[in-house]
Amino acid sequence: MKTRRSDRLIDMTNYLLERPHTLISLTFFAERYESAKSSISEDLAIVKRTFQARGIGVLETIPGAAGGARFIPSINEDEARSFISEMVQEMSAESRLLPGGYVYLSDLLGRPDVLRVVGRVIARQYIDKQIDAVMTVATKGVPIAQSVSEYLNVPFVIVRRDSKITEGATVSVNYVSGSSERIEKMELSKRSLKRGSHVLVVDDFMKGGGTVNGMKSMIEEFDSELVGITVFAEGSFAGQRMVDDYTSLLRVDQVNSQDKTIHVSAGTYLDRVFGNQK
Repeated sequence: MKTRRSDRLIDMTNYLLERPHTLISLTFFAERYESAKSSISEDLAIVKRTFQARGIGVLETIPGAAGGARFIPSINEDEARSFISEMVQEMSAESRLLPGGYVYLSDLLGRPDVLRVVGRVIARQYIDKQIDAVMTVATKGVPIAQSVSEYLNVPFVIVRRDSKITEGATVSVNYVSGSSERIEKMELSKRSLKRGSHVLVVDDFMKGGGTVNGMKSMIEEFDSELVGITVFAEGSFAGQRMVDDYTSLLRVDQVNSQDKTIHVSAGTYLDRVFGNQK
């Protein structure tokens, strides 16, 4: 049954949004809607223009017999800045203060509305990079990794500090905790990551960078390549961090346990992705 253009556009948009970074052929859409390829091309032009105008993402159109359309999720600068500003306000509440200079994040990273934007924001940074997997460490980084992997349409892998019998054979590495300077161990199932993968590391919070540095070592054990490191928030750290090339959405500049005050500001993300344009 032939589909009306208005119905086509709604279904086509939904289909593309649910399959980011996937090439969908014109032939598929033509058969799905029983419409001419010329009509499908016009529909895609409308979707492409709207995605770009609204900052939803990029719709790549590939010409030729093997061509089609591919949706690349993104976020515009205004929306990213607004989100980070909102998170700064949320995290500045004194009730979030935890012992040791840490900040309570579990409620934020349990909210679907926050995670959806976090995923888009981080995926935007690596829009032109080849990424085969997103890596994090259990447990609080898992929802971030899942959201990012959904927008990049790649698997996410979870490094654990204790082995699980259900993981099968594992690879383990020792690392130095950046804040406590203790030797700790992390493990990853041998089946989780393919050799030669391009890996993005994400995490919820970073102080000394020991855990992230441990994941760098794990990636090397799999003969894979680190593409980048992005954390939701970084804390102030008096010593030398174990990683220096990373991006943070937020920065906890100062924590005063006596006054129960927290000073939070935007991290390095906006400058690294958009530059000092505003």
